[in-house]
Amino acid sequence: MEKITPGPLLDVMGELFSDEVSIAVSNMEEYTYYRPSKRIDLKIKAGDKVREGTIAHKALTTGQKASEFINREVFGVPYHGMAVPFEEDGALAGCVMAIYPAYTEGKSVVTVKSPDGWKPIPFTDVRYLEVKDRKTHVHAADFSGTNKNSLQEFEYLLPRDSFIRCHRSFIVNVHHIEEIHPDTHSTFVLAMDNGDRLPVSQSYSSYFRKLLGF
Repeated sequence: MEKITPGPLLDVMGELFSDEVSIAVSNMEEYTYYRPSKRIDLKIKAGDKVREGTIAHKALTTGQKASEFINREVFGVPYHGMAVPFEEDGALAGCVMAIYPAYTEGKSVVTVKSPDGWKPIPFTDVRYLEVKDRKTHVHAADFSGTNKNSLQEFEYLLPRDSFIRCHRSFIVNVHHIEEIHPDTHSTFVLAMDNGDRLPVSQSYSSYFRKLLGF
């Protein structure tokens, strides 16, 4: 059987994804493949250099999976991306990227259900989000309500420089953390500025420490 070339294989794999997802592949220096989606096109071409500030550059420089929001300063289009590095013969050789449209473009609020309707809450006022009783609860400075989105969806909707997933049931706004206390089994407890205490689970603890740099 002849060796399958990457291009046709990735084209077929691309059909498995949503029309909203673009796919790119790079080696250590440049992009080698790009398939734009119907919703977002970064105008990448095979042979383009991997630039600093991109999700690909972050994955290649750290050697680890990167997932975050990239603003419009890099490609002229804001996007959410996930890049996973791969190896060849035991050495880091490149990465594969999934590129999603930035649904938060132009948005700076989370709209929650209130007793009388809905209330827009600015991102900066949101302390944390919690899944409880199969609902997503948004806790702000002076108000708490529910939103239809899951925490997984909020991971892509909220600004990555402020909000971090710390537990399967919590996303926290780091600007409202007063102190971080160690707990048992490599976990932590977050003391929030309103007196609430949130857990950082073991599965998220190393990720949380890396993002906050401690």
